[in-house]
Amino acid sequence: MFFSRQKARMISPGEALPGRAEAIPTAEKHYVNGNPLKGPYPAGSETAVFALGCYWGAERKFWQQAGVWVTAVGNAGGFSPNPTYEEVCSGMTGHAESVLAVYDPEQVSYGQLLRLFFESHDPTQGMRQGNDVGSQYRSAIYWTTPAQRDLALAAKEMYGQALDAKGYGPITTEIAEAGPFYFAETYHQQYLARNPGGYCGLGGTGVSCPIGTGVAA
Repeated sequence: MFFSRQKARMISPGEALPGRAEAIPTAEKHYVNGNPLKGPYPAGSETAVFALGCYWGAERKFWQQAGVWVTAVGNAGGFSPNPTYEEVCSGMTGHAESVLAVYDPEQVSYGQLLRLFFESHDPTQGMRQGNDVGSQYRSAIYWTTPAQRDLALAAKEMYGQALDAKGYGPITTEIAEAGPFYFAETYHQQYLARNPGGYCGLGGTGVSCPIGTGVAA
């Protein structure tokens, strides 16, 4: 997933590729647990959307979390409807490679998911994550409720202080209201379960995030 030609900047809506009206075909069920990717989801469940670099490794972090019912990879935060993987990789859709996590809030809190998100990557790197360079690899939290927004902003502030104390720069994580989530092609779904030796470029900072530990969850 190294694409040196990618643009390490965010395009404007007017620059974006047109996309398409039809959804990209994707898997119906989760490769690991068999639950439906697009629902129906259990009553009382909530959804969260995170971007933290290459979504292959990012998704695995969340499907392994107790209390998460189903995960899927896709594209969020951009402008082109129903983009293909190649279009996203061109840097001309504005999307970030993202993970959709459907979870039971009685088993795992959003604060705990935020902690997993922040500790699983380096949120100070801007339009890249490790060797993966491009706007689609940016760090982002797309909130689905005002409560999620408030917790995300609090977590960013708290973790920013912890990172600053260790010599890291400012957090560049985008925090925005969730718009459409466009599911990626079948072969990207649960990629590292289908391909156990596949590429995963995720790497955290080693700095603990205080939210989700009882400090603020």
